[in-house]
Amino acid sequence: MRVVSGLFLPVLLAEVWLVTSFNLSSHSPEAPVHLESQDYENRTWEEYTWTDPRTEKEEEYWLRASQQLSNETSSFGFNLLRKISMRHDGNVIFSPFGLCVAMVNLMMGAKGETKVQVENGLNLQALSQAGPLILPALFKRVKETFASNQELDLTQGSFAFIHKDFDIKETYSNLSKKYFDTEYVPTNFRNSSQARELINHYIIKETEGKIPKLFDEINPETKLILVDYILFKALMEWMNLGLKAIPGDERKWLTPFDPIFTEADTFHLDKYKAVKVPMMYREGDFASTFDKKFRCHILKLPYQGNATMLVVLMEKTGDHMALEDYLTIDLVETWLQNMKSRKMEVFFPKFKLNQRYEMHELLKQMGIRTVFSTSADLSQLSAVARNLQVSKVLQQSMLEVDERGTEAVSGTVSEIVAYSMPPVIKVDRPFHFIIYEEVSRMLLFLGRVVNPTVL
Repeated sequence: MRVVSGLFLPVLLAEVWLVTSFNLSSHSPEAPVHLESQDYENRTWEEYTWTDPRTEKEEEYWLRASQQLSNETSSFGFNLLRKISMRHDGNVIFSPFGLCVAMVNLMMGAKGETKVQVENGLNLQALSQAGPLILPALFKRVKETFASNQELDLTQGSFAFIHKDFDIKETYSNLSKKYFDTEYVPTNFRNSSQARELINHYIIKETEGKIPKLFDEINPETKLILVDYILFKALMEWMNLGLKAIPGDERKWLTPFDPIFTEADTFHLDKYKAVKVPMMYREGDFASTFDKKFRCHILKLPYQGNATMLVVLMEKTGDHMALEDYLTIDLVETWLQNMKSRKMEVFFPKFKLNQRYEMHELLKQMGIRTVFSTSADLSQLSAVARNLQVSKVLQQSMLEVDERGTEAVSGTVSEIVAYSMPPVIKVDRPFHFIIYEEVSRMLLFLGRVVNPTVL
């Protein structure tokens, strides 16, 4: 099985795509390894019943569970950032939420140690103890929260490209449709070039050409490819989806930058190297704080629709990597609680990012190994599960930032006075960014900008 995840996140002409695909390939039969776990791990979906909290009017339970889901997904994201940083120190952009959605979609087809490892690796083992369907139900509720906010313009969907003779369990396909809105597309993987063109056609269509070639090649032994996507859009008309942007309804910063003030300026890569970038400018009210312990500035840049970007900038150039070891949900909450709004001048660069990661290697380091081996137990997905395994998980991310808004980041200072935030914040050195949805507090995108001139 092969997994590919791509994320597109441009600005103002902007939409954000996370495309995650799982490619199931066959392998030689081998007895799967099982792990002792809760009784429900060995039950079929038909044997287990879990009731959505809404039907029991347990909204308090839903709020607690969704908050825990948000916290654990964020923790997973910070852990994953640290794994990525061990491999390279350049620009980073990925979606913890999108990757979790895709893995939970797949996890509904897993059992035993395979399932337990995915739960543990995603930090979702505690929540899953309430039942095997609570995680899909929680993600569905979060998606419904996003969908109810028209200003947010966050859209999700899922495709399942299934080989014509692959015996997928009806129970799994029904659950995937129910919780992830999965659309099934018959595909002949034996004709790998034709299958590649078909899948890429769907991806091109859904991303308006922003991801023109997700698959370079496809294994003819593939049985199923699951593609999950997230769209955070701005100036696009989605005629093929039956959705059309309202004229003038553009994604904007709540405090947009005026293009007339954008000028070329210096961005310091380190103590010795610098590049020229288009530097944007805005004067207005911004929420910010300064962390005295870590000596960093945090700037809050809200979007329309209850989405927010936090910009985290170290006081000294070159210290940004050291902060990653300490990034936690508790630290971020402390920053948010200490935020104060004040009038200030903000400068930050226009930039584009384009990143792709082999997430399967990173997930293995986080303890998710069995699903990628011949011991994978995907018996909830198919009766031929002994011949299935996940071979690859990829995530591709693209980010573009301009004056009017959508995914971008900023937060730096030219001078530091005592422990207070200066009235001028100039983003002219490497920084981190965190994009989250205010209501659910779900971490949508996470990354860092080391060189804004490099894709």
